[in-house]
Amino acid sequence: MNARVAAVADLERNLGHAFKDKKRLDLALTHASVGGANRVKDNERYEFLGDRVLGLLVAERLMDLYPDLPEGKLTPRFHGLVDKPACAAAARAMGIGAALRLSPGETKTGGRDKDTVLADACEAVMAAVYLDGGLTAARAVFRKFWDAQIEHQATPGARDPKSALQAWAQGLAKPVPAYEVVKRSGPDHAPKFTVRVTVEGVEPLTANGPSRQAAEKAAAADLLKREGLL
Repeated sequence: MNARVAAVADLERNLGHAFKDKKRLDLALTHASVGGANRVKDNERYEFLGDRVLGLLVAERLMDLYPDLPEGKLTPRFHGLVDKPACAAAARAMGIGAALRLSPGETKTGGRDKDTVLADACEAVMAAVYLDGGLTAARAVFRKFWDAQIEHQATPGARDPKSALQAWAQGLAKPVPAYEVVKRSGPDHAPKFTVRVTVEGVEPLTANGPSRQAAEKAAAADLLKREGLL
């Protein structure tokens, strides 16, 4: 048994789903770099479906866990569980990287550990499970690999405030937040930055920090608190 075949078998065990049609899992693991002139089918259509399956499962789980939260507070949680980092983290926990079918070039450039490649493959695997075993099977896999992320997300301060604010803004169909340094004071060895954060349709807010990055994070956190999201 070669290394990839063993990795695919390990992945199937990790998922806890025995595929009736093994070709579905193989297709979900086939990166677009393998196709091209070879006319090999890749996992992009599965990614499309898996994104929707995952979205339904996340929304369903959040509705169950937080029956009293309004839509405005559910939305940033939702986006934080379906974005690339969340899917890549789930992919690593599943063991998808070693099981991927990649071109030699993509393999050489580290494709087996790229967030984008892993996240897309994770969505494709969720589609494969759904097609093979239905929503019940997909839900079981989802719970196994996302519940820890949901628990971590619920921990105060667990998520980067800038990412959380951006997810909230995008969930409301607004442009990404804008940050502007409005003042810099203090000596070079101990500067103080004042940054204003602006979200369309929301009153701007300013905050201070010892660096621009720290001030931006403070401004994002303060705005989230003011809007009742933290």
